[in-house]
Amino acid sequence: MTLKIYIDADACPVKEETYKVAIRYGLQTFVISNSFMQIPTSPLITRVIVAAGADVADDWIAEHVVAGDVVVTSDIPLAARVLAKEAHAIAPYGRAFTEDSIGLALAQRSLMEHIRSTGEATGGPPPFSSTNRSRFLQALDQAIARERRKRSLSESR
Repeated sequence: MTLKIYIDADACPVKEETYKVAIRYGLQTFVISNSFMQIPTSPLITRVIVAAGADVADDWIAEHVVAGDVVVTSDIPLAARVLAKEAHAIAPYGRAFTEDSIGLALAQRSLMEHIRSTGEATGGPPPFSSTNRSRFLQALDQAIARERRKRSLSESR
């Protein structure tokens, strides 16, 4: 079974970086979005357009991802679903979600939603930077290398 990458593509700032890494490693990559999105011409990269609606892209990813695959998403509930399937979830700003960190991330998300629902202005995330891009590339490379090592060890047994 080959490692695959899934990109939760709507509003993802690191699609181009992910394509380059996927092509370098020869990994099948799925770009999931609610609307047409330009992708590189490559047999390794597949565009998947899902119906509009809350969580439709997330549901598609969660249905198709298997243990060891990599999902690029900033959606914390999707990251939790990905981790439950023993796959890797990496946020565009370079945070690799883990079993140890996902509970706190979900709690913080819930708290911020509550604060926003009271009308409190919380501001948005800081601007995406080249440091974020670098952290993301490092996290993606580490996840792929870790998974490839794990798979080669299990194949050699």
